[in-house]
Amino acid sequence: MKQFILQRLGSGLIVLLGISIFSFALIHLIPGDPIRIMLGENATAEQVNALREQLGLNQPLVTQYFHYLSNVFQGDLGTSFKTGRPVLTEILERFPATVKLAGSGMLIAILIGITMGILAARFKDTLLDFSAMSLATLGVSIPSFWLGILLIMFFTVKLGWFPIAGGTGLMDLVLPAVTLGVLASTVISRLTRAGMVEVLSFDYIRTARAKGLGEVAVLFIHAFRNAMIPVVTIVGLQIASLLGGTVIIERVFDWPGLGSLAISAIASRDFPLVQGIILFIGVIFVLINILVDVLYSVIDPRIEVGQLKEGT
Repeated sequence: MKQFILQRLGSGLIVLLGISIFSFALIHLIPGDPIRIMLGENATAEQVNALREQLGLNQPLVTQYFHYLSNVFQGDLGTSFKTGRPVLTEILERFPATVKLAGSGMLIAILIGITMGILAARFKDTLLDFSAMSLATLGVSIPSFWLGILLIMFFTVKLGWFPIAGGTGLMDLVLPAVTLGVLASTVISRLTRAGMVEVLSFDYIRTARAKGLGEVAVLFIHAFRNAMIPVVTIVGLQIASLLGGTVIIERVFDWPGLGSLAISAIASRDFPLVQGIILFIGVIFVLINILVDVLYSVIDPRIEVGQLKEGT
């Protein structure tokens, strides 16, 4: 297992290197001059050239990239053009808000998605199954910003139960977390149902029922554990995605997370901050993918490291 984790970390470093190259190249292709944005349109050519030289933007792109890469290996993601603060500090200040939102949203998604999927599988081809899967299909089709605005209009504007946007308290968290959770639960419920329908047809499930085990024990202890692998995969990917920042939801609810930070950084052409956020998100994806692979063998001991290597 240790060897497998080290191999995955090695491949993860290669992925992160590719991400750094791609993000660096892409950012420098974005129209607009960050120096002009920082100094304003009335800045003189001498001021522009002086600041460009100070920030190292007058050097060839290859030189800039290797300078950036050497700093990254020393734990330095650079300094924000806009605020003059370390990029890592900017990211870590916003990350707790993103963790709070992502964690709350995924908790809601897991509770709704798994419960709906298990019930749909247990009552397959009934009205409950049809209704649950219809709602899941509808949820996949609904844009996140539309659902967020709808919740704001009803629960905030009409009923006045929650604040509109801008805070990080518990009441401010409810609507964005529900928006994320409801939308993320749709995929979880469909995968849970598909896995449970297959597992419930196995002989050991009929044997468990014949021995007099309660339906709850059969569904949640015996059946669901063997249907968890695809669910764990999608939950892991969704957690990584949410921790990377939910741009649309954060903009709709004015939530101060990584997503809104990335948007403001792109708008101001803050190259170091954008590169740092992208690299930070890449690290999250790599680590969570490794964790998901390790969880496979914990959930199902029959899955060995060799099978994990083949699967990856």
